[in-house]
Amino acid sequence: MQLPRSIGLVSAQKAVFDEPITLSSGTILPYYELVYETYGKLNADASNAILVCHALSGNHHAAGRYSVDDKNPGWWDTMIGPGKPIDTDKFFVIGLNNLGGCHGSTGPSSINPATGQPYGSAFPLVLVRDWVETQKRLADRLGITQFAAVIGGSLGGMQALRWSITHPERIRHCLVIASAPKLTAQNIAFNDVARQAILTDPDFHGGDYYQHNTLPRRGLRLARMLGHITYLSDDGMGEKFGRLLRSGEYKYGFEVEFEIESYLRYQGDKFAEVFDANTYLLMTKALDYFDPARHYNNDLVAALSEAKAQFLVVSFTTDWRFSPARSKEIVKALLAAKRQVSYAEIESEHGHDAFLMEDPPYHAIMRNYMQRIAKEIAQ
Repeated sequence: MQLPRSIGLVSAQKAVFDEPITLSSGTILPYYELVYETYGKLNADASNAILVCHALSGNHHAAGRYSVDDKNPGWWDTMIGPGKPIDTDKFFVIGLNNLGGCHGSTGPSSINPATGQPYGSAFPLVLVRDWVETQKRLADRLGITQFAAVIGGSLGGMQALRWSITHPERIRHCLVIASAPKLTAQNIAFNDVARQAILTDPDFHGGDYYQHNTLPRRGLRLARMLGHITYLSDDGMGEKFGRLLRSGEYKYGFEVEFEIESYLRYQGDKFAEVFDANTYLLMTKALDYFDPARHYNNDLVAALSEAKAQFLVVSFTTDWRFSPARSKEIVKALLAAKRQVSYAEIESEHGHDAFLMEDPPYHAIMRNYMQRIAKEIAQ
Protein backbone atom coordinates (compact mmCIF):
# COMPACT_ATOMS: atom_id res chain seq x y z
CA MET A 1 0.00 0.00 0.00
CA GLN A 2 1.26 3.47 -0.86
CA LEU A 3 2.15 5.48 2.22
CA PRO A 4 0.16 8.69 2.80
CA ARG A 5 1.88 11.92 1.86
CA SER A 6 1.88 15.24 3.64
CA ILE A 7 -0.54 17.83 2.36
CA GLY A 8 2.34 20.28 2.64
CA LEU A 9 2.05 24.02 3.20
CA VAL A 10 -1.39 25.57 3.54
CA SER A 11 -2.80 29.04 4.10
CA ALA A 12 -6.01 30.40 5.55
CA GLN A 13 -8.63 32.36 3.63
CA LYS A 14 -11.29 34.78 4.80
CA ALA A 15 -14.89 35.17 3.68
CA VAL A 16 -16.67 38.43 4.53
CA PHE A 17 -20.46 38.39 4.91
CA ASP A 18 -22.23 41.75 4.79
CA GLU A 19 -25.71 40.24 4.88
CA PRO A 20 -27.13 40.07 8.43
CA ILE A 21 -27.74 36.78 10.20
CA THR A 22 -30.44 36.30 12.81
CA LEU A 23 -29.10 33.97 15.47
CA SER A 24 -31.16 31.44 17.43
CA SER A 25 -31.14 33.81 20.39
CA GLY A 26 -32.93 36.42 18.28
CA THR A 27 -29.87 38.66 18.09
CA ILE A 28 -29.06 40.01 14.64
CA LEU A 29 -25.40 40.10 13.67
CA PRO A 30 -25.15 42.59 10.77
CA TYR A 31 -21.68 41.60 9.61
CA TYR A 32 -19.26 38.74 10.21
CA GLU A 33 -16.18 37.06 8.82
CA LEU A 34 -15.27 33.38 8.60
CA VAL A 35 -11.71 32.10 8.32
CA TYR A 36 -11.30 28.79 6.54
CA GLU A 37 -8.84 26.50 4.78
CA THR A 38 -9.33 24.17 1.84
CA TYR A 39 -7.38 21.07 0.83
CA GLY A 40 -7.55 19.26 -2.49
CA LYS A 41 -9.36 20.39 -5.61
CA LEU A 42 -13.07 20.92 -6.17
CA ASN A 43 -14.20 18.87 -9.16
CA ALA A 44 -16.20 20.21 -12.11
CA ASP A 45 -19.65 19.55 -10.65
CA ALA A 46 -18.63 20.33 -7.05
CA SER A 47 -19.68 16.84 -5.97
CA ASN A 48 -16.52 15.95 -4.02
CA ALA A 49 -16.74 18.59 -1.28
CA ILE A 50 -16.26 17.51 2.35
CA LEU A 51 -16.96 19.76 5.31
CA VAL A 52 -14.96 19.03 8.48
CA CYS A 53 -16.50 20.57 11.63
CA HIS A 54 -14.24 21.27 14.57
CA ALA A 55 -14.73 20.48 18.25
CA LEU A 56 -14.65 22.86 21.21
CA SER A 57 -11.03 23.97 21.04
CA GLY A 58 -10.50 23.32 17.32
CA ASN A 59 -10.38 25.73 14.42
CA HIS A 60 -10.01 25.97 10.66
CA HIS A 61 -6.44 24.60 10.62
CA ALA A 62 -7.29 20.93 10.24
CA ALA A 63 -4.35 19.77 8.11
CA GLY A 64 -0.98 20.78 6.72
CA ARG A 65 1.54 23.30 8.03
CA TYR A 66 1.98 27.03 7.65
CA SER A 67 5.74 26.94 7.05
CA VAL A 68 8.55 24.45 6.63
CA ASP A 69 9.57 25.16 10.23
CA ASP A 70 6.04 24.75 11.61
CA LYS A 71 6.14 22.03 14.28
CA ASN A 72 2.35 21.97 14.73
CA PRO A 73 0.35 20.52 11.85
CA GLY A 74 -3.41 20.90 11.67
CA TRP A 75 -5.42 19.21 14.41
CA TRP A 76 -6.57 16.35 12.13
CA ASP A 77 -3.47 16.10 9.98
CA THR A 78 -3.31 12.34 10.51
CA MET A 79 -6.77 12.01 8.95
CA ILE A 80 -6.70 14.54 6.11
CA GLY A 81 -4.26 14.54 3.20
CA PRO A 82 -3.10 12.68 0.09
CA GLY A 83 -3.61 8.96 0.64
CA LYS A 84 -5.02 9.47 4.12
CA PRO A 85 -8.53 8.38 5.14
CA ILE A 86 -9.99 11.71 4.02
CA ASP A 87 -8.01 11.66 0.81
CA THR A 88 -7.31 15.08 -0.68
CA ASP A 89 -6.39 13.43 -3.99
CA LYS A 90 -10.10 12.61 -4.23
CA PHE A 91 -11.91 15.16 -2.08
CA PHE A 92 -12.09 18.92 -1.68
CA VAL A 93 -11.99 19.40 2.09
CA ILE A 94 -13.08 22.52 3.96
CA GLY A 95 -12.21 23.36 7.54
CA LEU A 96 -13.41 26.60 9.10
CA ASN A 97 -13.23 28.49 12.36
CA ASN A 98 -16.79 28.78 13.64
CA LEU A 99 -18.54 32.05 14.32
CA GLY A 100 -17.65 33.09 17.85
CA GLY A 101 -14.21 31.54 17.53
CA CYS A 102 -10.88 33.12 18.36
CA HIS A 103 -8.76 32.16 15.38
CA GLY A 104 -9.83 34.74 12.82
CA SER A 105 -13.58 34.35 12.49
CA THR A 106 -15.75 37.03 14.06
CA GLY A 107 -15.98 36.43 17.78
CA PRO A 108 -15.82 38.15 21.17
CA SER A 109 -12.23 39.32 20.65
CA SER A 110 -13.07 40.86 17.24
CA ILE A 111 -13.66 44.58 16.83
CA ASN A 112 -17.32 45.55 16.95
CA PRO A 113 -17.75 47.98 14.02
CA ALA A 114 -20.46 49.81 15.96
CA THR A 115 -18.12 50.72 18.84
CA GLY A 116 -14.57 50.35 17.57
CA GLN A 117 -13.86 48.16 20.62
CA PRO A 118 -13.74 44.36 21.00
CA TYR A 119 -17.20 42.81 21.30
CA GLY A 120 -16.37 41.19 24.62
CA SER A 121 -19.53 40.63 26.67
CA ALA A 122 -21.66 42.12 23.87
CA PHE A 123 -21.01 39.18 21.55
CA PRO A 124 -24.17 37.05 21.38
CA LEU A 125 -24.46 33.38 22.25
CA VAL A 126 -24.38 31.09 19.22
CA LEU A 127 -25.93 27.66 18.84
CA VAL A 128 -24.91 24.71 16.69
CA ARG A 129 -27.73 25.57 14.27
CA ASP A 130 -26.20 29.06 13.86
CA TRP A 131 -22.85 27.55 12.91
CA VAL A 132 -24.55 25.31 10.37
CA GLU A 133 -26.27 28.33 8.84
CA THR A 134 -22.97 30.19 8.45
CA GLN A 135 -21.33 27.06 7.06
CA LYS A 136 -24.12 26.79 4.50
CA ARG A 137 -23.54 30.41 3.48
CA LEU A 138 -19.85 29.67 3.00
CA ALA A 139 -20.76 26.63 0.88
CA ASP A 140 -23.00 28.86 -1.24
CA ARG A 141 -20.12 31.30 -1.66
CA LEU A 142 -17.87 28.46 -2.86
CA GLY A 143 -20.47 27.10 -5.30
CA ILE A 144 -21.19 23.92 -3.33
CA THR A 145 -24.86 22.97 -3.41
CA GLN A 146 -24.43 19.58 -1.75
CA PHE A 147 -21.67 18.11 0.40
CA ALA A 148 -20.50 14.59 -0.32
CA ALA A 149 -20.09 14.38 3.45
CA VAL A 150 -20.13 16.47 6.60
CA ILE A 151 -17.77 15.05 9.23
CA GLY A 152 -17.11 15.93 12.84
CA GLY A 153 -15.96 14.60 16.18
CA SER A 154 -17.44 15.59 19.56
CA LEU A 155 -19.01 19.06 19.13
CA GLY A 156 -18.15 18.69 15.44
CA GLY A 157 -20.28 15.54 15.32
CA MET A 158 -23.20 17.56 16.67
CA GLN A 159 -22.77 19.98 13.79
CA ALA A 160 -22.77 17.11 11.29
CA LEU A 161 -25.96 15.76 12.88
CA ARG A 162 -27.59 19.21 12.73
CA TRP A 163 -26.66 19.50 9.04
CA SER A 164 -28.48 16.24 8.29
CA ILE A 165 -31.66 17.52 9.94
CA THR A 166 -31.74 21.19 8.96
CA HIS A 167 -30.42 20.89 5.39
CA PRO A 168 -31.15 17.27 4.42
CA GLU A 169 -30.93 17.95 0.67
CA ARG A 170 -27.43 19.36 0.97
CA ILE A 171 -25.59 16.40 2.51
CA ARG A 172 -25.18 12.87 1.14
CA HIS A 173 -23.23 11.35 4.03
CA CYS A 174 -23.03 12.28 7.69
CA LEU A 175 -20.13 11.05 9.84
CA VAL A 176 -20.74 11.49 13.57
CA ILE A 177 -17.71 10.57 15.68
CA ALA A 178 -17.45 10.42 19.49
CA SER A 179 -20.56 12.52 19.85
CA ALA A 180 -24.05 12.49 21.37
CA PRO A 181 -27.62 13.55 20.57
CA LYS A 182 -27.45 15.92 23.58
CA LEU A 183 -25.37 16.35 26.71
CA THR A 184 -26.04 14.44 29.91
CA ALA A 185 -26.59 16.33 33.16
CA GLN A 186 -23.07 15.31 34.19
CA ASN A 187 -21.59 16.86 31.05
CA ILE A 188 -23.51 20.08 31.59
CA ALA A 189 -22.21 20.11 35.16
CA PHE A 190 -18.59 19.78 34.00
CA ASN A 191 -19.12 22.65 31.57
CA ASP A 192 -20.62 24.87 34.24
CA VAL A 193 -17.73 24.28 36.64
CA ALA A 194 -15.34 25.19 33.83
CA ARG A 195 -17.30 28.36 33.09
CA GLN A 196 -17.40 29.31 36.76
CA ALA A 197 -13.61 29.09 36.88
CA ILE A 198 -13.51 31.76 34.15
CA LEU A 199 -16.44 33.88 35.32
CA THR A 200 -15.03 34.19 38.86
CA ASP A 201 -11.50 35.05 37.77
CA PRO A 202 -10.80 38.63 38.99
CA ASP A 203 -9.34 39.43 35.59
CA PHE A 204 -12.53 38.47 33.73
CA HIS A 205 -14.15 41.90 34.14
CA GLY A 206 -17.57 40.69 33.04
CA GLY A 207 -16.14 39.53 29.71
CA ASP A 208 -14.60 42.90 28.82
CA TYR A 209 -11.08 42.09 29.93
CA TYR A 210 -9.66 43.24 26.58
CA GLN A 211 -10.26 46.85 27.61
CA HIS A 212 -8.42 46.24 30.87
CA ASN A 213 -5.32 44.93 29.07
CA THR A 214 -5.51 41.64 30.91
CA LEU A 215 -6.70 38.06 30.42
CA PRO A 216 -8.49 35.68 32.82
CA ARG A 217 -5.63 33.20 32.47
CA ARG A 218 -6.16 31.54 35.84
CA GLY A 219 -9.80 30.77 35.12
CA LEU A 220 -9.18 29.54 31.61
CA ARG A 221 -6.25 27.45 32.83
CA LEU A 222 -8.44 25.73 35.41
CA ALA A 223 -11.25 25.25 32.89
CA ARG A 224 -8.88 23.55 30.50
CA MET A 225 -7.37 21.34 33.20
CA LEU A 226 -10.84 20.16 34.21
CA GLY A 227 -11.87 19.61 30.60
CA HIS A 228 -8.68 17.74 29.80
CA ILE A 229 -9.32 15.25 32.61
CA THR A 230 -12.67 14.40 31.03
CA TYR A 231 -11.09 13.86 27.60
CA LEU A 232 -8.77 11.15 28.91
CA SER A 233 -9.59 7.69 30.22
CA ASP A 234 -8.66 6.43 33.68
CA ASP A 235 -6.72 3.54 32.16
CA GLY A 236 -4.93 5.84 29.74
CA MET A 237 -3.89 8.25 32.47
CA GLY A 238 -2.86 5.34 34.67
CA GLU A 239 -0.69 3.77 32.00
CA LYS A 240 0.95 7.05 31.00
CA PHE A 241 1.41 8.66 34.41
CA GLY A 242 0.32 6.29 37.18
CA ARG A 243 1.41 7.72 40.51
CA LEU A 244 4.85 8.69 39.27
CA LEU A 245 6.56 11.39 41.29
CA ARG A 246 8.72 13.98 39.55
CA SER A 247 11.44 13.74 42.17
CA GLY A 248 10.83 10.17 43.28
CA GLU A 249 9.77 11.12 46.79
CA TYR A 250 7.08 13.09 48.63
CA LYS A 251 7.77 16.79 49.17
CA TYR A 252 4.94 17.28 51.69
CA GLY A 253 3.59 20.44 50.08
CA PHE A 254 1.22 21.78 47.45
CA GLU A 255 3.61 22.28 44.57
CA VAL A 256 3.75 19.90 41.60
CA GLU A 257 4.78 16.44 42.79
CA PHE A 258 2.98 13.91 40.58
CA GLU A 259 3.64 13.69 36.85
CA ILE A 260 -0.09 13.95 36.12
CA GLU A 261 -0.15 17.30 37.96
CA SER A 262 2.72 18.55 35.84
CA TYR A 263 1.01 17.42 32.64
CA LEU A 264 -2.32 19.06 33.46
CA ARG A 265 -0.72 22.33 34.49
CA TYR A 266 1.32 22.39 31.31
CA GLN A 267 -1.80 21.80 29.22
CA GLY A 268 -3.69 24.49 31.11
CA ASP A 269 -0.91 27.05 30.78
CA LYS A 270 -0.43 26.37 27.08
CA PHE A 271 -4.15 26.61 26.33
CA ALA A 272 -4.59 29.85 28.27
CA GLU A 273 -2.03 31.52 26.03
CA VAL A 274 -3.69 30.63 22.72
CA PHE A 275 -7.46 30.48 23.36
CA ASP A 276 -9.94 33.18 24.25
CA ALA A 277 -11.92 32.79 27.47
CA ASN A 278 -15.11 34.31 26.04
CA THR A 279 -14.96 31.87 23.14
CA TYR A 280 -14.59 29.01 25.61
CA LEU A 281 -17.74 30.17 27.38
CA LEU A 282 -19.64 30.36 24.08
CA MET A 283 -18.49 26.96 22.88
CA THR A 284 -19.46 25.18 26.10
CA LYS A 285 -22.88 26.83 26.05
CA ALA A 286 -23.41 25.67 22.47
CA LEU A 287 -22.65 22.16 23.70
CA ASP A 288 -25.17 22.51 26.53
CA TYR A 289 -27.94 23.83 24.30
CA PHE A 290 -27.61 21.23 21.56
CA ASP A 291 -30.73 19.06 21.50
CA PRO A 292 -32.20 18.51 18.01
CA ALA A 293 -35.12 16.52 19.44
CA ARG A 294 -36.29 19.52 21.48
CA HIS A 295 -38.36 20.95 18.63
CA TYR A 296 -39.83 17.51 17.82
CA ASN A 297 -41.56 16.90 21.15
CA ASN A 298 -38.27 15.45 22.47
CA ASP A 299 -38.52 12.66 19.89
CA LEU A 300 -35.09 11.99 18.36
CA VAL A 301 -36.61 9.58 15.83
CA ALA A 302 -38.88 12.33 14.55
CA ALA A 303 -35.95 14.74 14.32
CA LEU A 304 -33.78 12.29 12.40
CA SER A 305 -36.68 11.38 10.11
CA GLU A 306 -35.90 14.71 8.41
CA ALA A 307 -32.51 13.36 7.31
CA LYS A 308 -31.84 11.94 3.86
CA ALA A 309 -28.12 11.25 4.30
CA GLN A 310 -26.42 7.94 4.94
CA PHE A 311 -24.64 7.79 8.29
CA LEU A 312 -21.47 6.48 9.86
CA VAL A 313 -21.47 6.68 13.66
CA VAL A 314 -18.23 5.92 15.53
CA SER A 315 -17.59 5.63 19.28
CA PHE A 316 -14.67 4.60 21.49
CA THR A 317 -14.81 2.13 24.37
CA THR A 318 -13.07 4.28 27.00
CA ASP A 319 -14.78 7.54 26.08
CA TRP A 320 -16.83 8.32 29.19
CA ARG A 321 -17.52 11.94 28.25
CA PHE A 322 -19.39 10.84 25.10
CA SER A 323 -19.83 7.16 25.79
CA PRO A 324 -20.68 4.47 23.21
CA ALA A 325 -24.15 4.34 24.75
CA ARG A 326 -24.78 7.89 23.51
CA SER A 327 -23.71 6.96 19.97
CA LYS A 328 -25.98 3.95 20.13
CA GLU A 329 -28.89 6.29 20.94
CA ILE A 330 -28.24 7.99 17.61
CA VAL A 331 -27.96 4.66 15.78
CA LYS A 332 -31.15 3.33 17.36
CA ALA A 333 -33.06 6.47 16.41
CA LEU A 334 -31.73 6.37 12.84
CA LEU A 335 -32.78 2.75 12.45
CA ALA A 336 -36.23 3.57 13.83
CA ALA A 337 -36.40 6.43 11.32
CA LYS A 338 -35.47 3.90 8.59
CA ARG A 339 -32.25 5.67 7.70
CA GLN A 340 -29.15 3.87 6.45
CA VAL A 341 -26.49 3.79 9.16
CA SER A 342 -23.22 1.99 9.85
CA TYR A 343 -21.83 1.84 13.38
CA ALA A 344 -18.38 1.10 14.78
CA GLU A 345 -17.23 0.92 18.38
CA ILE A 346 -13.45 1.15 18.53
CA GLU A 347 -11.32 -0.38 21.29
CA SER A 348 -9.13 2.45 22.54
CA GLU A 349 -7.37 3.53 25.71
CA HIS A 350 -7.41 7.22 24.79
CA GLY A 351 -10.86 8.20 26.08
CA HIS A 352 -12.67 11.02 24.30
CA ASP A 353 -9.45 12.20 22.65
CA ALA A 354 -9.36 8.94 20.68
CA PHE A 355 -11.14 10.58 17.75
CA LEU A 356 -8.03 12.72 17.24
CA MET A 357 -5.56 9.82 17.43
CA GLU A 358 -3.92 7.82 14.68
CA ASP A 359 -5.45 4.47 15.59
CA PRO A 360 -5.20 1.80 12.82
CA PRO A 361 -8.67 0.19 13.25
CA TYR A 362 -10.33 3.61 13.50
CA HIS A 363 -8.50 4.95 10.46
CA ALA A 364 -9.29 1.78 8.52
CA ILE A 365 -13.02 2.26 9.13
CA MET A 366 -12.82 5.91 8.11
CA ARG A 367 -10.75 5.06 5.03
CA ASN A 368 -13.15 2.34 3.88
CA TYR A 369 -16.19 4.54 4.31
CA MET A 370 -14.57 7.48 2.52
CA GLN A 371 -13.47 5.21 -0.34
CA ARG A 372 -17.08 4.18 -0.73
CA ILE A 373 -18.05 7.87 -1.05
CA ALA A 374 -15.29 8.41 -3.59
CA LYS A 375 -16.62 5.53 -5.70
CA GLU A 376 -20.09 7.07 -5.66
CA ILE A 377 -18.65 10.34 -6.94
CA ALA A 378 -16.71 8.56 -9.71
CA GLN A 379 -19.77 6.74 -11.03
